[in-house]
Amino acid sequence: MNLRRFIWNTPLLSDQKRIEWFPAFWLMRIKVLDLSPDWRHIKIRLPHSWIATNAGGSLFGGFQACLADPIAAMACTKLFPDYAVWTRSLNLDFRVQGLSDLELRFHISPEIEQQIRADLAQKGRSTPLFEYGYYLADGSLCTHIETRVAIRPAGYKQTK
Repeated sequence: MNLRRFIWNTPLLSDQKRIEWFPAFWLMRIKVLDLSPDWRHIKIRLPHSWIATNAGGSLFGGFQACLADPIAAMACTKLFPDYAVWTRSLNLDFRVQGLSDLELRFHISPEIEQQIRADLAQKGRSTPLFEYGYYLADGSLCTHIETRVAIRPAGYKQTK
């Protein structure tokens, strides 16, 4: 078993620590600020550090993309454990410079969850679109995120 799977599956860690110690995030020094037990609401601080700063002094977009990419898929994996889940697409719209720590705010609405469950019941698969963002300390939107997630039956293999 590799380190990523160990961290994700071990009962020794809380869900918050699973995210913070996830190998792709560990060196970014993220902090889970809020995580509902059902993973429908997630808030994570992405610190503005010297290693994460671009030439213009703002938080590097690659760091933002790295953290934003799997969050919706991780939440859907928790909500729909009998399905394979992965990110199909990720779009970041950098609206203002991230000159301070950023807070990622993710939420699965009851309407989106209901649509996913209906899709799974009718078609056996779903590809929902999630919108969330990074926020500055004053609460203003810094980066708007759109992520499309593929939710498929376990063992799914695409055929051409």
